[in-house]
Amino acid sequence: MDQRPIGIFDSGVGGLSAVRVLLDQAPEENIAYFGDTARVPYGNRSRAEITTLSLQDVRFLQSRKPKAILIACNTITASCLEDLRQANPATPILGVIEAAALAAAQATTNRRESWPHRQQWRAAPMSGHCGHRFRM
Repeated sequence: MDQRPIGIFDSGVGGLSAVRVLLDQAPEENIAYFGDTARVPYGNRSRAEITTLSLQDVRFLQSRKPKAILIACNTITASCLEDLRQANPATPILGVIEAAALAAAQATTNRRESWPHRQQWRAAPMSGHCGHRFRM
């Protein structure tokens, strides 16, 4: 088994719930968590500032040599997920928005999804060696 950690980060401490779920579903995994409590909240910042802060957060996690990184923050995922992926092409980087949307679709009575980028998303880092571990 790949002993490198899975990196998880958030603009605060809310991402600890993602850590809990991951450890419940995959207790053998090592976790490197970063909660940016010094600069929280990110939601009232510009996209450029969110991207700058998030690149710094990912750089910190990269120092831990993660096999993948989960962004446990809707603001960061919506603002700069693609920028983070482009800046770190060797590391699968996942966000929480699609997972939440898919879970919500499963909870509806007709189980229908309306996610325009689903095929693209699944073909990207989700097919990586540990992507299946991030389904919540």
